[in-house]
Amino acid sequence: MDTVFFDLDGTLTDPKPGITRSIQYALRRLDRAVPSEDDLTWCIGPPLRASFVKLLGGEEFADRGVELYRERFADTGLYENAVYPGIEPTLSALQAVGFSLFVATSKPRVFAERIIDHFGLRSYFARVFGSELDGTRVDKGHLLAYAIQETGVDPARAVMIGDRSHDIVGAAKNAIRAIGVTYGYGSVVELTEAGAASLCASPEDVLDRLMGWR
Repeated sequence: MDTVFFDLDGTLTDPKPGITRSIQYALRRLDRAVPSEDDLTWCIGPPLRASFVKLLGGEEFADRGVELYRERFADTGLYENAVYPGIEPTLSALQAVGFSLFVATSKPRVFAERIIDHFGLRSYFARVFGSELDGTRVDKGHLLAYAIQETGVDPARAVMIGDRSHDIVGAAKNAIRAIGVTYGYGSVVELTEAGAASLCASPEDVLDRLMGWR
């Protein structure tokens, strides 16, 4: 193993306040019922539009929901976020022994880039891969296929680190091994059923596992 793709939300950072409050803002603007922040944590990780389809009971207002979400998220919600303890030492250690590190997130790349810069993580990553605002590459499988094409990475020497099932499934579609992290927003059952090769309870566990696979 010499290449690692990291998910962003729920893996590198804890984005709960920014994401859930921005969803609440959108639902209020649409005059819909507004769940609590805790009741919206299932929306952290999966593609945003799909979450609005579920929240709104159909496709009709999903695009408008995403637009309203971004009104708040772009200026406020993006920064209601925190890097998980242990992430920076883990990234530093991986980089020091020669791993190539990338971000691979369903979040729009324009937002992901700003988050990575805001938290001073840019120096650890060779490149940040994310979706486009029009929904292109929001599927993790498509995103990783694009990343492989762009970088020339050998999938057999790569691993995807993520906290939700779509991270694991997207990796499998590209013949990439996947580690599920249980400190994020996906459950042990979700990650196991999706086919994670291993589960890690902390960034330190991720480091130990990757060093063992190297």
